[in-house]
Amino acid sequence: PQLRRNALGLTHRDYEGSMSTLCAGCGHDSITAAIIESCFELDLPAHRIAKISGIGCSSKAPTYFLGRSHGFNSVHGRMPSVTTGAALANKDLVYIGVSGDGDTASIGLGQFCHVVRRQLNMTYIVMNNGCYGLTKGQFSATNDLGSASKKGDINPFSSIDLCQMAIQLGAGFVARSFSGDKNQLIPLLKAAIGNKAFAFIDVISPCVTFNDHKGSTKSYSYVRQHNEAVGNPLDFVETQDEITADYAEGTSTSITLHDGGILRLYKVDGGHDATSADAAINMIRTNANSGKIATGLLYVNTQQQDLHDVLATDERPLNSIPVAELCPGSKALAGINAKLR
Repeated sequence: PQLRRNALGLTHRDYEGSMSTLCAGCGHDSITAAIIESCFELDLPAHRIAKISGIGCSSKAPTYFLGRSHGFNSVHGRMPSVTTGAALANKDLVYIGVSGDGDTASIGLGQFCHVVRRQLNMTYIVMNNGCYGLTKGQFSATNDLGSASKKGDINPFSSIDLCQMAIQLGAGFVARSFSGDKNQLIPLLKAAIGNKAFAFIDVISPCVTFNDHKGSTKSYSYVRQHNEAVGNPLDFVETQDEITADYAEGTSTSITLHDGGILRLYKVDGGHDATSADAAINMIRTNANSGKIATGLLYVNTQQQDLHDVLATDERPLNSIPVAELCPGSKALAGINAKLR
């Protein structure tokens, strides 16, 4: 009875889900907590939210938040297409897509590209830990050229920077944050959810179990030094405390990870022109060259349309339109086919 309530009379408990089964100290749980807080502060009713995910540690996360909302755990890399189908059928829902760096940057890369260019009205969250946590820690496509695997092998491939890609493909809202920086992440999530069109947030989320190798990186080049884990059996995950960060805009900070590695972050300040795609990409690359990850709102296009605007769909959700209107008959279909010949 003492819990704080929002304008709907709901508490944080009403936005929670099942108990997490992720490793203790996993950054994904911090992102889950930020999503819960964001929806609570936005006064969103559960029945207006749909949460969609693919496969991976990150894609398990929707189980742990918004237990009273609509949910769909899809096939590996196919979250964007499932969300597209749902959003075309019912434009009145708030869509939150949760994915990982493997689910998005590897098997789901093609779907990611097309959901960005189609400007689907959704919030696309990537929980980016730079490795495949469900299959024992192999590097994902966001890991950097020259970094070493946990057995010492060197990555011969260049990394994929999802924020740069999203900007280049036409995303109207692009941001990056750190799972432990709730003061930055929660406002970004609230802004993304409130954005009418496609919004993308890449959240650096350190893996406490498999990021225990020398030279491991996240989305792009930054300074990181690791010590080999010795003495722990493979199926044992030592309980770790959550990693948090609190630092001012326009400054940098170094985060010591559970394995002793160093993650360097730079929080953009008010001097950054977030309305310029060129400035955003330059900001990302400039910081990467100095071994830092730029976080914050990187790019926003206030004139962006969403997919329903582009297609000029009916003002009513398609799932509420009578069948007679949706299926006007064989003559109308023949006319459409004739135009395509």
